[in-house]
Amino acid sequence: MADSAERRRLAYEAALLYYLEQQTMESIAKKMGLSRSTVSRLVASARNEGLVRISLHAPQEPTGTLASQLGDMYNVRVTIVPTPQATTELRRLEKVASVAGAMISEALEDGMTLGIAWGTTVSAISERLVPKPLERVTIVQLNGAANPVTTGIPYVGELLGNFGRAFGAKILAFPVPAFFDYASTRAAMWRERSIAAVRDAGRGADIAVFGVGAFSAPVASHVYAGGYMSGEEVLRLRRDGVVGDVCTVLVRANGSYADIEINSRASGPTPAELARIPRRICVAAGPAKATALAGVLRSGAVTDLIVDDECARRVIEENERRWHARPGHAGIAE
Repeated sequence: MADSAERRRLAYEAALLYYLEQQTMESIAKKMGLSRSTVSRLVASARNEGLVRISLHAPQEPTGTLASQLGDMYNVRVTIVPTPQATTELRRLEKVASVAGAMISEALEDGMTLGIAWGTTVSAISERLVPKPLERVTIVQLNGAANPVTTGIPYVGELLGNFGRAFGAKILAFPVPAFFDYASTRAAMWRERSIAAVRDAGRGADIAVFGVGAFSAPVASHVYAGGYMSGEEVLRLRRDGVVGDVCTVLVRANGSYADIEINSRASGPTPAELARIPRRICVAAGPAKATALAGVLRSGAVTDLIVDDECARRVIEENERRWHARPGHAGIAE
């Protein structure tokens, strides 16, 4: 194809016909005198170069819907992603991540800082962002990724790179362990100016994006499957009522976290620290995440939730079970 300017012109024309006039690839190919495969590449190029921006606007939810029920329970804005009952957990994650990728791209504007917490869900989102050329955007890693067997750099580096490329952003990596061996070591590291600068950038973010870690899920949470905790540690945490984590800070079913020992060594922001960020987008997929998600919602860490319909139903059921189990509740037999 001709020079870059001509290719961009053709990409724009193909995208105009495809998205606005809703013509098929075949009809566009005939009209432009190109092959169908060339038209397909042009349309993809138009999206990748920001000539096309896709916006998603959730409909107003009538009272009684899943989104309104969940939103009222936890005082959050909720986007429900419908998924077929017979779908696989991986496909469910992909659908939720695709919606999240588009919504994050829509929310981010020039001059903003986006804080991201690594994990299986955020990794899936990073592969489905809608590119958007922006200026003076910073992507900052919210929690460390090293553990006794890996630096975490290849995994987190790819994730950060995907966000950086999508928005033409500056990257601030956070080269510390997910969990320190000693709380005193963490305290010493936090005094280092280079580390403090990254932490300050993260805590001053305009938007935070994170998933929810759960102890057992068909699509494993990376913090539990990647060597960050031993089986014995997980068992101890379960006995203490812990159900999962947000930004590698462990939470109980009731949303409490402050007195959990491992959190004194965790590198991620606590729910209270997250709460200082104006918009906190939590993304969760799969019913196995429901109990952990409910705990994270109770911690106050979330303003916006993107979740599949089955997980949303399970969270509502979880909330109702806790209500009916309260001592002295009218529904409990004496």
